[in-house]
Amino acid sequence: MDVPLASKGFPSPSNVTSEKQISKRDKGVADDRMSSKNTILLPSVNEGAREPSRVRRSPPPPRRAMAMAAMASPSSKALIPSRHHAPASPSTSGDSLGLLRAQPPRHGRPGRGVSVSSTAAARRRPFVFSPRAVSDSKSSQTCLDPDASTSVLGIILGGGAGTRLYPLTKKRAKPAVPLGANYRLIDIPVSNCLNSNISKIYVLTQFNSASLNRHLSRAYGNNIGGYKNEGFVEVLAAQQSPDNPNWFQGTADAVRQYLWLFEEHNVMEFLILAGDHLYRMDYEKFIQAHRETDADITVAALPMDEKRATAFGLMKIDEEGRIIEFAEKPKGEQLKAMMVDTTILGLDDERAKEMPYIASMGIYVFSKDVMLKLLRDQFPGANDFGSEVIPGATSIGMRVQAYLYDGYWEDIGTIEAFYNANLGITKKPVPDFSFYDRSAPIYTQPRHLPPSKVLDADVTDSVIGEGCVIKNCKIHHSVVGLRSCISEGAIIEDTLLMGADYYETEADKKLLAEKGGIPIGIGKNCHVRRAIIDKNARIGDNVKIINVDNVQEAARETDGYFIKSGIVTVIKDALLPSGTVI
Repeated sequence: MDVPLASKGFPSPSNVTSEKQISKRDKGVADDRMSSKNTILLPSVNEGAREPSRVRRSPPPPRRAMAMAAMASPSSKALIPSRHHAPASPSTSGDSLGLLRAQPPRHGRPGRGVSVSSTAAARRRPFVFSPRAVSDSKSSQTCLDPDASTSVLGIILGGGAGTRLYPLTKKRAKPAVPLGANYRLIDIPVSNCLNSNISKIYVLTQFNSASLNRHLSRAYGNNIGGYKNEGFVEVLAAQQSPDNPNWFQGTADAVRQYLWLFEEHNVMEFLILAGDHLYRMDYEKFIQAHRETDADITVAALPMDEKRATAFGLMKIDEEGRIIEFAEKPKGEQLKAMMVDTTILGLDDERAKEMPYIASMGIYVFSKDVMLKLLRDQFPGANDFGSEVIPGATSIGMRVQAYLYDGYWEDIGTIEAFYNANLGITKKPVPDFSFYDRSAPIYTQPRHLPPSKVLDADVTDSVIGEGCVIKNCKIHHSVVGLRSCISEGAIIEDTLLMGADYYETEADKKLLAEKGGIPIGIGKNCHVRRAIIDKNARIGDNVKIINVDNVQEAARETDGYFIKSGIVTVIKDALLPSGTVI
């Protein structure tokens, strides 16, 4: 079911007024006009408590000054001396592997893992590394000061052309690919931001961005961020200008081209996110770790097995969690050299043997001044964060910290990964990723569709989206998307149906039948197994999509389908005549 933003129990107008009055007493601000009409107030981690004062970032301590000096002198290779630290103590923070020391809540507020009385105090507190692994599912609250809504800018990278996800990216940007019956990939990082009290969000895109723009404008609009209406989710497309005639050359270059806009925001940190990952993460803890450790850059990381390690940036860390070596997508001997004992992360011996690498998730927190200095002055020609900026910052002695995450995370960069991630939500008793966690819901466009109608059908271990019509068929271990129509006698197994963008009326169907056409949906007596059926596909009667010859790779675009990793993908708007066998 779609989750509109207003579904999370936002304060009533009376509560909003009270919050405003408290804010005026604390800050002494002049009376301002406020209307709750057509306004969405995002939930605050400090709801019902005194609003924290907007403390500006204190001047950098000597260690930060040394980092800036190192940045100014490219020839300098001296590492910043490490600080003395107190003995380690177990952490109770949520989605990290124990990088933070738990502190008691302040001002009588419920704690959320780590509580900091001020930014200066956070800088003085010694860093503590704890080997205890803690799940991210039952995390307590974190109080940021200043809070994330005013001090953090979210920047979501829309990705490249999405060639590995083709043909799903033939007519849409990668973040706009449908996910989990009701959603799109972009809903994941945007929802994580909103659930983490981050309401200023940019999405950088370059390819096929029309559907992404449409979805974001319908899903999130312009009324994010409370009664002050300061929040936004805005798309920034690649563009040519007299000063820069080039398109985005990589992740770092995409951010560099819009630094002029980002630096106008009075924030402390830039949160860099990917638009094609499936996970649930509390970014406030991530940012808290960045501030607690006095880091210049913080990189989200997780344990990784050898099979997938070559697809990620790998790192080595010291006992403080500081990154001392970073290699982007290493292979051969370089890969072996990045192997570490991951029991330091809290993994048991067996799991550490299975996952002997620490991989970057492609998620970063940059202090604002550090980002500006790195992209403009230190590495003006760097195009990529993973292969150039992060290793470069490490080499000049900046404090690049690892934030170790142990929850479910999937990089949806290939057809196989996308297929497995979608069917993973049907897993029982507990899905790999749950869209039913109301403590951190996933938002999307409210479509106001009718409930799905199931008539004499046998449906097991499946997820059904809104507005579907399912008649006298069998569906097992499948995901059925919005407005899907499945006719009598069909068998759907281990399949992702993306559904349709619109309904065809009975008059439309009658006209099609007179012309020998095929309506949108799955025809009578079809058998579909281990496949992805993109939107608006027209599958005739008695069609078999079961990969009868067990082909692993095939490009049959003129026939309306591709096969990748043995998974048949029917193209959007494709037509498969009755009797077709794949």
